[in-house]
Amino acid sequence: MSKDYDVVVIGGGPGGYNAAIRAAQLGLKTACIDKRETGKFGGTCLNVGCIPSKAMLHASEAFEAASHHMADLGVKIAGVELDLGRMLGQKEDAVNGLTQGIEYLFKKNKIDGYKGFGKIAGPGKVTVDLMDGGTEELSARNIIIATGSDILSLPGVEIDEKVIVSSTGALSLDKVPEHLVVVGGGYIGLEMGSVWRRLGAKVTVVEFLDRITPGMDGEISKQFQRILKKQGLEFKLGTKVVGIEKTGSGAKLTVEPAKGGDAEVIEADVVLIAIGRKPYTDNLGLDTVGIQTNERGFIPVDSHWRTGADGVYAIGDVTPGPMLAHKAEEEAVAVAEVIKNGHGHVDYGVIPGVVYTDPEVATVGKTEEQLKEEGVDYKVGKFPFTANSRAKTNHETDGFVKVLADAKTDEVLGVHMIGAGVGEMIAEACIIMSFGGSSEDIARTCHPHPTRTEAFRQAAMGVEGWMMQA
Repeated sequence: MSKDYDVVVIGGGPGGYNAAIRAAQLGLKTACIDKRETGKFGGTCLNVGCIPSKAMLHASEAFEAASHHMADLGVKIAGVELDLGRMLGQKEDAVNGLTQGIEYLFKKNKIDGYKGFGKIAGPGKVTVDLMDGGTEELSARNIIIATGSDILSLPGVEIDEKVIVSSTGALSLDKVPEHLVVVGGGYIGLEMGSVWRRLGAKVTVVEFLDRITPGMDGEISKQFQRILKKQGLEFKLGTKVVGIEKTGSGAKLTVEPAKGGDAEVIEADVVLIAIGRKPYTDNLGLDTVGIQTNERGFIPVDSHWRTGADGVYAIGDVTPGPMLAHKAEEEAVAVAEVIKNGHGHVDYGVIPGVVYTDPEVATVGKTEEQLKEEGVDYKVGKFPFTANSRAKTNHETDGFVKVLADAKTDEVLGVHMIGAGVGEMIAEACIIMSFGGSSEDIARTCHPHPTRTEAFRQAAMGVEGWMMQA
């Protein structure tokens, strides 16, 4: 006998578990399935992505501050030592606490959680190959596919999570490598490179394009690279990896200029492949309901996240768009409301992005390059953290805030920041943009002094030419 549900969610990551919670809150009988071998809900983000990486970033920042920067504040610390085992342990503590929190939320909202591999078995049917053996058959009036994404490697390169690692392996290295080569100059590679650089590794970033963080505002990207280079990261831009060969002591990378030229060999203890991710749609039974993926493996959906198969929806990394946990969470809420009420909304123009290095980079909305390409007449306001009182007192003056606004209406079109703590500051920009606010709205709103948020206000003042503090 199959168990009957209003909603069955396949995938227990930020998209999946939030979709399940919202559906249950709306009075729908809901189940959520996740295949992770550890039996922990939370998906890649919570188990081997966003959360553990932030734990390692925070811990490595503390280690570097104690080793190199606290003396500048008059705090002398002698004999600082790295206890890598304990550092990795506190990372796992954070993961365990949060995954247990999801289990609690499922119980609170009367959601049935299934640990196993779920797949569609035809219209309104889902089967689960349970982790502890056996199979469950579920009937579902609505199915939400939220299976997320998987690691992506280079052609012919096998990731063993020891010498050639993905972000998963990079979070659990048992010793600090002497030389870590990061293939890919995006968010994940730069965050993980920063962690191991702080802990003592030489880090070289190899990027195919001629810049890091492609898609980011160009001015921010250039400043970001200058800061990371000053910190000790080395960059080989416009460089293609031709092959990777494992050796007895590590690996050898053969690289050459992306536009053609002589090859060279780079020796490394560990190679991190961070060239992106691919949607996870393998063996989900999509064909049983007539769903076809596009040429890149994504599931096409309409404006209500419908796949074209009756009663089957898809959200998060398996659909086109930025592969971000908070994008998946927004879609999770919206799709549950579509199922219950027939309508839901996500403002894709206000999906922020953050790189959690030190300093952080945070961005939302259009870049200058995009506005120029679209022929939009805009104004710019910029304010450096060197002129911000809180940044100055904290010795954290790297970076600046940039506000882009429509030249005619003054509506904020984009905000781009690099500096300490800007990952928290960007939320104010998101709220302003969600309400169609103007740069003047920011400039005429009182901000507490002394705080870094004043840099945002000053940049907004700069749009209309009355910045006061620089």
